[in-house]
Amino acid sequence: MSLIARTRDRGVETLTLDAPERRNALSAALVGELADALAVAGRDPGVRAVVLTHTGTTFSAGADLRDPPAPDALVGLLRQLVELPRPVVARVTGHVRAGGLGLLAACDITAASHDATFAFTEVRIGVAPAVISLPLLPRTDPRALARYYLTGERFDAAEAARIGLLTASGADVDAVLAPVLDGLRRSAPEALAATKRLLTARVLETFDRDAAALTALSAGLFASDHAREGMTAFLERRDPTWVV
Repeated sequence: MSLIARTRDRGVETLTLDAPERRNALSAALVGELADALAVAGRDPGVRAVVLTHTGTTFSAGADLRDPPAPDALVGLLRQLVELPRPVVARVTGHVRAGGLGLLAACDITAASHDATFAFTEVRIGVAPAVISLPLLPRTDPRALARYYLTGERFDAAEAARIGLLTASGADVDAVLAPVLDGLRRSAPEALAATKRLLTARVLETFDRDAAALTALSAGLFASDHAREGMTAFLERRDPTWVV
């Protein structure tokens, strides 16, 4: 069964994360399928823009702890979103956690409904938001990231927009995105690609400089005793031993 649903409307290709029973967690299989779907969309001259959205109440819960993607695969997916020669628009109507926030940061435009919630939960299971920092650090308020990275607190869509994680939020996310998609449909494809390259240059510099180090950091943390305890506690629905 496919984990990515694909539809098209007037040049806008919608890719829907479709594993709601796993809260659209980033498994090796889902990351691979999404990368393949993006590659197809990026080569198709009939695609003017890509919308990334989800089924269920969660956009993505982050890495699938039972079947996590290799750090290199997640880096590749994030870079693919940044480099895709089509604008990528995230449409969120649910919750976003951990690695799912990396997907948002790698998109060009992001919108969410008012009831969406966000959290960097990595520290609570004994790891760090390492790989997803590649698109997050260049695009998001550093003081806010310091707070939310270190505490794992939950925050709402208005705060996500304030700190630069979201472009906009509203009661009806489709109403928010209607003028965005209209603008993309009215824009020349080559001009869109060139403009995206201007906007993503700094982000890609971060990938070039830091991807290897952050991939190694992520792999080391996930192999640590703290991570084993944190992930076990999460799966057993209990507090890890370090909670005081």
